[in-house]
Amino acid sequence: MSFHDVLKRGDDEIASRWKRSFIWNEISHLTCVAATAFSKVILSTLYNVEVNGLNNLDSAFAKGRSNNQGILTIMNHMSTCDDPFLFACLPWRYFRDWEDIRWGIAASNVCFTNKFSSTFFSFGKIFPCERFGRGPFQAGLDACIRILSPDDTIDSNHILGDPNYIKLYHKSNVTDPRHAISLFDEKYLSPVLRYKTSWVHIFPEGYVCQLRPPHQNSMRFFRWGTARLILEPTVAPIVVPIFSDGFEKVKPEEIDMKTDYLTPNNIGAKITVNIGRAIDENIIQKFRTEWNDLCLKYPNKENPNDLSEELMFGKEARELRSRVCAFLREQVAKLRLENGFPEEDPRFKEVSFWKRYTGSRGASDPDIKFIGLNWAIKEYQNHVKIYDERGNVIGERESERPEGL
Repeated sequence: MSFHDVLKRGDDEIASRWKRSFIWNEISHLTCVAATAFSKVILSTLYNVEVNGLNNLDSAFAKGRSNNQGILTIMNHMSTCDDPFLFACLPWRYFRDWEDIRWGIAASNVCFTNKFSSTFFSFGKIFPCERFGRGPFQAGLDACIRILSPDDTIDSNHILGDPNYIKLYHKSNVTDPRHAISLFDEKYLSPVLRYKTSWVHIFPEGYVCQLRPPHQNSMRFFRWGTARLILEPTVAPIVVPIFSDGFEKVKPEEIDMKTDYLTPNNIGAKITVNIGRAIDENIIQKFRTEWNDLCLKYPNKENPNDLSEELMFGKEARELRSRVCAFLREQVAKLRLENGFPEEDPRFKEVSFWKRYTGSRGASDPDIKFIGLNWAIKEYQNHVKIYDERGNVIGERESERPEGL
């Protein structure tokens, strides 16, 4: 189940981009199709692409649409060209309608730095996500939770809260049908034009990860915001794991100021996309039952329609989100083995390792080497804000990226 105010914040984030507009959706559809077509030309003419398990994705869509469930796909993040090249590997039928094209999130300090890029990625059905300490409770993730929640489940049977409290709390507000003043308001409209359930795709690692041999094609830990997309939609999404390799050859991370990032690299290289079976819904439901129990155990006494402090930052809730993400990572790691890679170094699945490694800029474990930079080091990136332990902005810092990168 979901909280009213979480879905409301998601509604407001979506509605701020005019996604109920027919014209907006047509332009968005055209943008996504054009980007996909361009990517398909590159892949089909310059690379050897192999897609395994497409029937698993087809089955997930068929089941999701028939059972009124959202679809969530999760994949490792090896290259900045993972999106849109991943989707260029799929048949054109996945782009027939605007409702069929995936939604996603991307780093705000990379993809939403000016009006042009913000508009482009917004038309590309991408929400901004703050990294480097902002935490899992932010508008972009709330929007994804709302996207994964079917419109006909926005009711008191699927939403935790007190409708009477909502009416009283919003009594002095002016109702705008484009914004969710109250999800139970008779004037309420869904923030998106759609006639079937939606697809959200994310890269749970949060950053590109290209490691040198013998650790190539290994993964970071999965960020805890991923667990929110499992636990908080009104109904459980169908979750499909994906592992890809080869995109890192198209766009390798190199410490070389002479590298031409606009020119495809390693022409003729093989790209493999391995789509796994949908994760057992009984396991997903078990996690959601644990979450619902915590919601009832730790209500927000000041506002029963929103997450309490304990649900956001408490030990039990954090431990649950950690277990969900560890489980999801295991499912993607299994596909990695199917792609022919050896077992990962056991350190890579531990959050503590990545905190230690990133905090020391690699000095703690010198046997682990990146191709290029470890982009999880905030000093290497531009437009980075500084947050306190609760995700509140307390400043901004300049990039310390090495000269020429």
